[in-house]
Amino acid sequence: MSDPPVPDPGTGPAPVALTTIALEWGRIGCIGFGGPPTHIALLRRLCVQRHRWLTPAEFEDGVAAVNLLPGPASTQLAIYAAWRLRGPAGAVVGGLCFIVPGLVVILGLAALFLASHPPLAVTAAALGAGAAVPAVAVHAAGGLVPAGWGRAGRAGPARARWVLYALAGGASAALIGPWLVLTLAASGLVEVTARTGPLPGPGRRGAVLVPAVAAGGGLGALAWVALKVGALSYGGGFVIVPLMQHDAVHTYHWMSSAQFLSAVALGQVTPGPVVQTVAVVGYAAGGLGGGLLASLCAFSPSFLFVLGGGPHFDQIRSNPRVQAFLTGAGAAAIGAIAGSAIPLALALGHLWQAGVLVLGLLWLVVLRRGVVPGLLGAAGLGVVAVLAGAPH
Repeated sequence: MSDPPVPDPGTGPAPVALTTIALEWGRIGCIGFGGPPTHIALLRRLCVQRHRWLTPAEFEDGVAAVNLLPGPASTQLAIYAAWRLRGPAGAVVGGLCFIVPGLVVILGLAALFLASHPPLAVTAAALGAGAAVPAVAVHAAGGLVPAGWGRAGRAGPARARWVLYALAGGASAALIGPWLVLTLAASGLVEVTARTGPLPGPGRRGAVLVPAVAAGGGLGALAWVALKVGALSYGGGFVIVPLMQHDAVHTYHWMSSAQFLSAVALGQVTPGPVVQTVAVVGYAAGGLGGGLLASLCAFSPSFLFVLGGGPHFDQIRSNPRVQAFLTGAGAAAIGAIAGSAIPLALALGHLWQAGVLVLGLLWLVVLRRGVVPGLLGAAGLGVVAVLAGAPH
């Protein structure tokens, strides 16, 4: 069988062997601690600086394009870069090799943390790391503000709307987590109307089927929750934390509040995409099979978006309505990420965890240090506190 055509004939790079893509993208999946900034830097170093498979402009265009899509941006960038090098086969191989190492690690840790009787040190570390998670949310939101504010433009009314969208997102995350996605969509549509005029009304076919399946609980509910994580997370994985927290803890009772905080922390300290958090939720709901199902449903939209939209990214980027929608939805997402810190903080069950949270805020927000060292330090503080006699 001959090699598939390169996506950009005439201007794109020569096809790269699938084994090379598997090894290189798998390596990034193994060492990619630190979330999207680390992933983007590693991909840039690989594709632009070391092998020159892509020009700097082509790579930056890819970064800009995937940031227009909902879902985990760094995962979509990994899929997109592999697609540029070897077409659909490269996208699938590269995406899987980027995702699977972190998935294996986080499922192994989930089995340890969610065991019926985990070791005391494990429980203490989970409580300590979980206590710092609200600080991570505030830190993540702050990192997105400059780019989002710049997207709003210089006009006074546009910036006033941006602030309102952010406030709406924050309030929704704190008060009505399950319906947060409606706030994101409404903010985007209001901005479209303000900039380009109203859109035609969408059809309603099939609108009832999926929620009805989810209402039944079981694997259908888990698949729906995970699909929302992968398809509706504008602005990064943290934006769906309030929604996922409500579903996993309050609606379906798959895990306790403390276990959910540990799940979010695991998604931050393991390599690969932060959205891997959903695999821990899946493990709590249905064991290893549930973890794998949740990951499949969460990451499938990223593959579909890139494989279906990759050839049209230039048109998508230049579409004023798309840009307007993402300006509004993105502002609401930033507010939602910050607002998610409130229900996360309220989930803390012990007074000593509040002290860890304060130290986490100092480390991440005031000193602006790294997330992974901060969470590992918080886990260590948790071990020290519990071994010293603090309640657990």
